[in-house]
Amino acid sequence: MRKSHPVRRVVLATAATVSGVVLMLSLKPSSDPASAQAGGTIPQQTSAAQESAQGGTGAAAGSTFTGDVVQTQYGPVQVRITVSGTKITKSEAVQAPKGGTSDQKTALSVPKLNQDVVTKQSPQVDTVSGATYTSEGYKKSLQSAIDKANAAPAAPAAPAQPSAQPSQSAGGGAAAAKTVTGAVSQTQYGPVQVRITVSGGKITKAEAVQAPKGGTSDQKTALSVPKLNQEAVAAGSADIDSVSGATYTSEGYKKSLQSALDQAGG
Repeated sequence: MRKSHPVRRVVLATAATVSGVVLMLSLKPSSDPASAQAGGTIPQQTSAAQESAQGGTGAAAGSTFTGDVVQTQYGPVQVRITVSGTKITKSEAVQAPKGGTSDQKTALSVPKLNQDVVTKQSPQVDTVSGATYTSEGYKKSLQSAIDKANAAPAAPAAPAQPSAQPSQSAGGGAAAAKTVTGAVSQTQYGPVQVRITVSGGKITKAEAVQAPKGGTSDQKTALSVPKLNQEAVAAGSADIDSVSGATYTSEGYKKSLQSALDQAGG
């Protein structure tokens, strides 16, 4: 009997140890938050943060502004832009002409116009050949969207162009810019109206917000207006050359340009 006592104590000790281990395992939590996160089981927050960083609707991704609907001969055009920091990060046509040949023209022109806006950071984009009406409607709605972005009091950013700056005296030499629209000049083929941006006493941008359209006027406008815009900025005055083949448009442009300069202070 005395010899069996040590063996009995060893057996009892072993049984107690096994019971303790089983008890500890039964009390261990069934889930570990840290391991769950490492395993990717919290997709909600990760997805939201990722969307914001990639241009979603979060504040860090910028604000969107939708321009006015512009009616064209083939249907309405409406543009929406996304502005982040000091740049237009995205431009898209939420409405565009459709049906028949308009589908092909829209598919041809809209992607080019969207890309051109982001590249140039301005409504002064090139008219797409073969889609003049859609292009002109696009530019007008785009300008409307940019105007809304500039007017937004709590907007986190604005397009990086002169018209995005607060208005100040054009002749004061300030870094800020002033946008002025000249009077409408009636021509034989339609109205012409010019808008200029003046900064530091110089014309930094000129554009025709109205120009003759319809029939052969579309070609003449597409030919002359870009040249006149460039000449106005280069000359810094209304003393610019008329474009051959578009005399009436050129003269109307110069009259409206002079009106804008008079309003800006010379």
